[in-house]
Amino acid sequence: MAWLLEFSLISSFVIACVSLYRYGKVQQQNVLVTITVAIAWCFSFSIVFIIPQDITSTVYRQCLQENNVTADGMGNASTSPDLSTCQQPWGMVSDYVFLDLWRIIYWSSQFLTWLIMPLMQSYLKSGEFTIKGKLTSALVDNAIYYGTYLFICGILLIYLIAKPEISLDWQKLKAIASSASNTWGLFLLILLLGYALVEVPRGLWNDSNPQFTLMHAYFKLSKLNSEKIEAEENVEDVLDSLNFISNTIPHHHELRVYVNIINRKVPVELMEKYKRKDAEQNMSSVMPSEKSLSRLHRQVIKSLQVLQRTQALWNIQIEKVLHYENILKNLHSSDRSFRCEFSTSQSRFQNAKVAWYWYCLMRPPLMKALAIATAFLSVTVVWSELTFFNRSPVLSIFANVVNVAKRNYDFLTIELFSMFVLCYLCYCAYSTVFRIKFLNLYYLAPHHQTNEHSLIFCGMLLCRLTPPICLNFLGLIHMDSHIIKERISETWYTRVMGHMDVLEIISDGFNIYFPMLMIAFCLATWFNLGSRTLNALGFQQFMVNEDMSDEIVQEGKDLISREKRKKRRMAESSMRRRSGNEIRGGNYLSENESSQIANENFRVVENTDFDDIRNNITQNFALDVDDSLSFDTDDRIEFRAYTNDDSGHFKTPTRLFDDV
Repeated sequence: MAWLLEFSLISSFVIACVSLYRYGKVQQQNVLVTITVAIAWCFSFSIVFIIPQDITSTVYRQCLQENNVTADGMGNASTSPDLSTCQQPWGMVSDYVFLDLWRIIYWSSQFLTWLIMPLMQSYLKSGEFTIKGKLTSALVDNAIYYGTYLFICGILLIYLIAKPEISLDWQKLKAIASSASNTWGLFLLILLLGYALVEVPRGLWNDSNPQFTLMHAYFKLSKLNSEKIEAEENVEDVLDSLNFISNTIPHHHELRVYVNIINRKVPVELMEKYKRKDAEQNMSSVMPSEKSLSRLHRQVIKSLQVLQRTQALWNIQIEKVLHYENILKNLHSSDRSFRCEFSTSQSRFQNAKVAWYWYCLMRPPLMKALAIATAFLSVTVVWSELTFFNRSPVLSIFANVVNVAKRNYDFLTIELFSMFVLCYLCYCAYSTVFRIKFLNLYYLAPHHQTNEHSLIFCGMLLCRLTPPICLNFLGLIHMDSHIIKERISETWYTRVMGHMDVLEIISDGFNIYFPMLMIAFCLATWFNLGSRTLNALGFQQFMVNEDMSDEIVQEGKDLISREKRKKRRMAESSMRRRSGNEIRGGNYLSENESSQIANENFRVVENTDFDDIRNNITQNFALDVDDSLSFDTDDRIEFRAYTNDDSGHFKTPTRLFDDV
């Protein structure tokens, strides 16, 4: 009977592994990092799938109680009730399975997110050269980080001790720790949902318009170019310092082994690039210290990771822009065949007819339909968040749906509905986490371009966000007795988590009324207040009708024109070499054969592996310099912007976290 629970756990593990493979480099990253992140992601995803089963199990137990039926530990009725009233739900498991499972998942996640993963992250970021030095650095960093939390917890403990009616025991201390973690997670959750509940439907609607999508792609390409230039300059400065120190420290010096460790982290191509500067650098009489070498080691690791990731994202964005240009050019194709100037990996269909029907005919209305559906669901979530604390009459839409299903003991509807709503809430929260760039330090980049620090950071966020999502959902469907102030059967998840009643200000205030602030975050996202604020602070956002955004978009057009010239030159050069080889061999090519060779070379140039970026950095630098002073305007794509007025400007929303 436990097949459904087993299927949920296996599905969560598969999703976690696929996501980890998509974003990380499993073959190259540390094995402990891979295992830790996989466990954290698996536990976070499994909660979403197991909570609906816990809810149906609770409703079934409530049915048995209402019909005065006793049950054994497996949930089987020990007497003979009316089977049409209390039919056992699918995948029913014994009570102790849920209890033990929730204890393992919840407390393991908390242990990982608040202790193991922060230490592991600091250990990997450390520039020390020994295990002892890395551990010491990680402990010092986390001691400073957790000092503020310990200070706050100390104040709360003093507050509780000063109240004689409260007796502290181990259960109360666990409740305090759980309350602190869930309160922090709830604050972040409301912020992320306030953004995503508006941006997800709006993003789907905007993605249905090829003109807007291409303009936004030009904007992002220009921003990535600025990041790429900055990353290259940063690497140049760091390697200059490394070369200077390498020339200063003699080969027989005791610190030379540390310099060799740093040099091994730098690709051979980059080392060769900067060797020519050695003769111009003078040796210093002041020997660097081990601490200064540790700082340099940390800078080298960080700068090279940023450069590699930025270069890979740059190539990915070029493919996206070329793909969007192909879509725009094929919108009014008379033969309904998808033709590409440059083939890209973004095109998923080999058949030109199928590709045209999907990209030009079927996909736009499908995206609009999804946008309307998600918009309706977002409005339902916001309304339920504003009214879930009201017990009579029941105003929460989610609570009404579950109550109707509970009265009919429709376990399948309860489970499917709960899983659907939880998946949407998690998608909104997780998708925002996966798109946020925290000061360019932590960023999940696809195509195996995410470093270990970002993977761990994302794992910590998921472990801290998932429990508040589930607790908030249980409140939305009125299955938390301490919110609706009514004695009801509670889920095993709530029993393990406990109720946050130790501190009244948290239980009766923050956790009930703070979710109502979601409407404020939604309105701020709807009116683009965040984007306008970031623009005012100097972080350019995609704000159409503003001169700065138009300039960045135009720069993106010029950049893609330069990249297309590069591809043409490389393809023509390859074609000439191949033609020359054929002529020397006595075989002359016809015009059609030469054209076929050129098209084949185009495909070879486009189908490059992003994992080989490190081996081509020097060549890319040289190509960028060749065209840095010339932009071709003949290849620009002119198109008509969709608008609600006659000004010719877009009237489109922006995305807050795309470029920060």
